Amino acid sequence: MNESQHWIKASGRRIAMVAVLATALILVGCGGGTTTISRSGLPGTTVTFPQGTATPSEVCGQCHVGIYAEVAFGTGADLKFGPIILKSLSDQLLSIPGPFFDTASAHHLAGVDPWPISARDLENGGAHCNTCHYPEPFNLPDLVLDKVIHEPTPRPVDQQDVGITCASCHLTPDGKIRGTYNPGELLAPHESVRDPNFPTSVMCAFCHSKGPRVVGKQTQTYYEWRDDYFGTGLGQKQCEDCHMPQEVRVLAEDWGTPPRAVGQHIWPGSHSATFIRQGLTLSLQQVPNTSGTFGARIEIHVHNVGAGHSVPSGSNRRGIWMDAAVIDSNGNTIAANEWLFAPWFSSRPDDRAFLSQDQILPFPDPQVAQTQADLQGPHETPVRAGEERVLAWTPQLPIGSFVVRVVLTYDLNRYNDRSFTQDQTELARSSISIRVQ
Repeated sequence: MNESQHWIKASGRRIAMVAVLATALILVGCGGGTTTISRSGLPGTTVTFPQGTATPSEVCGQCHVGIYAEVAFGTGADLKFGPIILKSLSDQLLSIPGPFFDTASAHHLAGVDPWPISARDLENGGAHCNTCHYPEPFNLPDLVLDKVIHEPTPRPVDQQDVGITCASCHLTPDGKIRGTYNPGELLAPHESVRDPNFPTSVMCAFCHSKGPRVVGKQTQTYYEWRDDYFGTGLGQKQCEDCHMPQEVRVLAEDWGTPPRAVGQHIWPGSHSATFIRQGLTLSLQQVPNTSGTFGARIEIHVHNVGAGHSVPSGSNRRGIWMDAAVIDSNGNTIAANEWLFAPWFSSRPDDRAFLSQDQILPFPDPQVAQTQADLQGPHETPVRAGEERVLAWTPQLPIGSFVVRVVLTYDLNRYNDRSFTQDQTELARSSISIRVQ
């Protein structure tokens, strides 16, 4: 992309941003209560949030322009919500609808992303999953006392389309805006409060855990950080240290406030290729075959060195395929194997042995969701924080020299046709030369 194309793209985003901001202000005005912000003179505590956590992020973007650009456009990140399908290659491609950007943060797109909405209709009979993605204002849980994280109160269904807004995280139950700085150091038209727990992992707990903790299960990310990483002494990093790295800048443009350390609001994760490639390392070695069976014995080491939680984490739809191949001197693949790392759907291992029992589960959820999980089981559980998973493979090979190649591929939807690659990202590959005598 040349300089002119960069300028056009940036200008288009600015124009779209102004349009979205204007639309949001009109909508807010129609919703009852005003959030019009005046910069004349010193700001007073005149701005309230009558729509609660359903207040569109564009309202906050009037003053927090740079932060809003990260939230709505993914500025500064390589986020990409590519097209995806639910099952078959003949299914409709599900893409982020306009005027939203497919480079926006996952929080901003939570209310309009057609993939989870379609999956909800297929697996959950259309019942709304609005607890985590669309909560009412909440107080933060306690790291030590709250062993099991209970779900927050959801917003009404008709307030879901705005997704996860700035207010979802920043608005307290008493209508104040929480943050990390002393209100006396801020110039703001709204009431502010400093919450020392705000820049810690408990801020993420409600939406990124569903308790109690079950090792291997989906939706356990906060517990994985708390129990496997932080609680074991592996490190002190909080979720924000990786997913909201800080930079020095102004909190709000045009208010005359000094630059200070502010977290980036892009939350890179499964839609950032650069980010997810930092989690796992992959290495291979040939070891003596002491198993009593004929063949070359290969050890595959998958080590979680970069994530403070399991990999993959979150939804059970996410998976990592590990494909191994033995290649001869002519370039022919003479042996192959495949593994899958993925969270369980429920509190037990996914396993085809349970398929008959699945048919007596309530329809459609969990019958549909549990059945599709069991069809792919048993499989490897996610690699926990700090864990080195060692998998042995003993392919039957003739005498000679060969190359063993292993590739890790992240799949956003492990349940659709594997030949659909637009939702897949290669994480790592490794190869070694071996000799069979």
